Amino acid sequence: MTGPRAYFVRTEDGGFLPQRACAGAWNPEELHISPVNGLLLHELERWLAGRKTGGKLVTRISYDYLGVLDFSRCDVAFEVLRPGRAVDLVEGVLSQRGRPVLRARVWLLATHDTSAIAGGAREALPPPEEGRRFDLNTVWPGDYVASVDMRAIEGPSPGRTTAWLTTPLAIVDGDPVSDLARCALLVDTSNGIAVRRRPEEWQFPNVDLTIHLFRQPVGAWTGFDTRVTFGPTGHGLTSSDLFDMHGHIGRAEQTLLVRPR
Repeated sequence: MTGPRAYFVRTEDGGFLPQRACAGAWNPEELHISPVNGLLLHELERWLAGRKTGGKLVTRISYDYLGVLDFSRCDVAFEVLRPGRAVDLVEGVLSQRGRPVLRARVWLLATHDTSAIAGGAREALPPPEEGRRFDLNTVWPGDYVASVDMRAIEGPSPGRTTAWLTTPLAIVDGDPVSDLARCALLVDTSNGIAVRRRPEEWQFPNVDLTIHLFRQPVGAWTGFDTRVTFGPTGHGLTSSDLFDMHGHIGRAEQTLLVRPR
């Protein structure tokens, strides 16, 4: 018996049908937002391929989560909000039944050779093969969580983890997955790899995700040095330095709503 091949299947008229591998951790009848993030970035790359961008690269992805997603069809649409010779701002919206449920704004910047002055990045993480295989399903239920391969370098401990993540699944069945799209898919998972309190007792969903990149990711693995902070008024922050096999690539932040179950 073979497992799932992809998180989504493309329909003949351009929509996307979520597969069971998208099932969420808080509720298995809802979608985990991680593969949905990946879908929107995957389709943005396909959309940009048909436009003249002047070789600009993605340097920031800011996702806002507008509602709960179920297993109904997903549709995507894109718009350039700010075109320019050196900078573009693009917005992508993913909808279900005509209702926007995910909005992303993506900055693309022109490239220049700055290798002579590059510096300030953190040291690289030990590679995944030096990590310990960690079964995320011991913390979280759901088919999406089961699809992720996690190798812990340090931890997990409450609110703190250094680890590598990857997934063998395609985003859309039959489509190759870029390193950037796979990274964008995996980054939301960081809120679940360093839990400060057990999810059976406390809820701490994130309402957004912002990814900043100073270098494009390379390879199938994304590394995380993640810290989770809870404040005194029901709010929290998950902060992650991001890595690929060659070193530090950027940072991610997630705003949390913290409350007892």
